Amino acid sequence: MTRRVRDNPVALARLTGAFYLYIIVAGIFAEAFVRGTLVNSGDAAATAANITGAESLWRIGLTAELFMLAADIFVALLLYELLKPVSRRLALLGAGFHLVSTAIAGFKSVLLLAPLMLLGGGDYLQAFGQQQIEAATLFAIKLHGQTYDISLFAFGISCLFKGYLIYRSGFLPRVLGALIVLAGLCYVANSVLSILSPAFASGLFPWIMLPCLVGEAGLTFWLLIAGLNKETWMARAEVQRA
Repeated sequence: MTRRVRDNPVALARLTGAFYLYIIVAGIFAEAFVRGTLVNSGDAAATAANITGAESLWRIGLTAELFMLAADIFVALLLYELLKPVSRRLALLGAGFHLVSTAIAGFKSVLLLAPLMLLGGGDYLQAFGQQQIEAATLFAIKLHGQTYDISLFAFGISCLFKGYLIYRSGFLPRVLGALIVLAGLCYVANSVLSILSPAFASGLFPWIMLPCLVGEAGLTFWLLIAGLNKETWMARAEVQRA
């Protein structure tokens, strides 16, 4: 891949932006239009009824998340290739934390299968009452959210490394680097506060995530439309190889 990046880093930057755009769009769809419409965090019975009545929508949301995992791996590896001319070690750290985040996100996606299994009416569930099944369904969904916060902690740390590299790169706007660093700080703060003080974290949400959306959307569209400064990227790559 390294030789291909050297030949056309702009095309690879745009490919990175395309994967990133899918992650943003699919993430908003799964959170706002699937779980946001089907999950009632204070009513297990209503949540179970909603999922049972819109099982296809729930499955579509889960499928979208599976493709998000694949896209996220590509983004982690492509950003490593694009940013390693600035610092190979820091780019590797950024990619490492990003992939840890993706692995945790993979586990949280498994938790979304639990409602389908619990509400599927298998014979092995006859030992449980309906209220127990409904409570377990909502528990799995809430655990999915907590696991997501943990994955965002690792992703936030990766953003700190990547934002710094973007800021120092010269081939991407410094403001994007600063915004990605800010996004990383917000991700880390939200994850830590959700453990230390859930009520306080709930009061900050969703406002604490707005810088994350601005930073990641800004980087996404810059990569997708403008790519990067090829001459500066090539010069940095040559210096690193020397």
